[in-house]
Amino acid sequence: MLHAQNLPDAPSHIWHGKAEEGLSRDLAGRPEAKYDLEQNRKYTLAELIDLAEQHNPETRVAWQEAKARAAALGIARSAWYPTIAAVALGATERIAALIGGWHRQTVGLFEPTLHVEYLIFDFGGRSGAVDVAKANLLASDLAFNDTHRKLIFEVASAYYKLLNARGQREAAEASLKNAQAVEEDADSRLKNGLATKPDLLEATAARAQADYDLQAALGSEEIARGQLATVLGLPPETAFDVQEIGELPMPKDMADSVDHEIDRAFAQRPELLEQVAKVRAANGSIKKARSTYYPSLSFSGDGGLARAYGQQDLGPGEYAQAEYWNVGMQLKWTLFDGLKRENEVAEAQAEKKAAQAGIDALRDQIANETWAAYSDMKTALHQQQAAAALLAAADESYSSARASYGYGVRNLLDVVQAQKALAQAQSEDVLARTQLLLQVANLAFRTGDLIQAQPPKVGP
Repeated sequence: MLHAQNLPDAPSHIWHGKAEEGLSRDLAGRPEAKYDLEQNRKYTLAELIDLAEQHNPETRVAWQEAKARAAALGIARSAWYPTIAAVALGATERIAALIGGWHRQTVGLFEPTLHVEYLIFDFGGRSGAVDVAKANLLASDLAFNDTHRKLIFEVASAYYKLLNARGQREAAEASLKNAQAVEEDADSRLKNGLATKPDLLEATAARAQADYDLQAALGSEEIARGQLATVLGLPPETAFDVQEIGELPMPKDMADSVDHEIDRAFAQRPELLEQVAKVRAANGSIKKARSTYYPSLSFSGDGGLARAYGQQDLGPGEYAQAEYWNVGMQLKWTLFDGLKRENEVAEAQAEKKAAQAGIDALRDQIANETWAAYSDMKTALHQQQAAAALLAAADESYSSARASYGYGVRNLLDVVQAQKALAQAQSEDVLARTQLLLQVANLAFRTGDLIQAQPPKVGP
């Protein structure tokens, strides 16, 4: 056992040992959590969020931490009640008693009793501890809400990134199809003596580039799907389908002014409210620390039965039994403790000032985050409208260039260029739509709106 775990042999060597193998076995004994998804179902964002809240381990961690704070409050409140203990004492002794000379004396004793202790008053010590526990529970509940707020945004962000990756793949497929059509046109015209070999080579290069772009888009879509599965608490390779971007409504304008958004963020952001709860906890700590300057009055008592056996020298032994009790009151006042109380009060006051300063810093941070999110959403809204117009123009330009090429009015380079412009416009349109939806979610995340419409849940 003394050699079960050792230090690394040297700073230049990687450590491996039996203790590491034991940890690996423990980890292997806890398999990865899995659950089944319907393969023929297209999950909406709301359904994905619900799955994540049920299965993501972060919500379970936050829930258990809140339960621990609730138990701590129960512990603090228990100080208001007396403590009652059952005590059974059994003892025997043999001594030499001086009674007109030395006599050997043997005594056996058995005492079953009840012991009671109760703190009658302590000038705010217990109530201060309860205030601290209440504030810590409130802060833990708010941290639990903030975990959900962050998780909801993580799911929404991963969902929109998957929609963007899927849209980019679809745009790449359309681009490849257009490039193949242009290549076929060039080949047909070359065979009929209406085009040159360089025209065909240019079209072939454009088709190869479109194929290359499609492969990159396929890889990005797989990565995005794995990221969303991980947020849902599933293995990255899990197969499932989600609602298409074409089925999602696009916002047309901004709902509120930026000032209203910031005010709502101040009222709803759970981490700001959590910081206020920390100020309450600091006030409770100050109250508890100051109570130690005053005396405390407590009561204690015992009551029960005593059964004893006694014998002197070689005389006959005797048994006796009787009830007994004793009660007492204690007034305790600490006069000097090496400045412990002064430092405890100073510590609690410093923590309160730090929590108050944290509120100011957090308000500044939240205002800046909300302002930036509002500006990003406004920018994304204008970009989406511009991208839609660009796509319509690029599609018309491509159709016109291809028709003109068929009549011999335009050359192949014009068609290839129009095809590339259309592919770029399709990609930017998908990106602009998903970015707009993402920025809507981001603004709701920054203002705290994401957790205001959630139904009540029992458990994580």
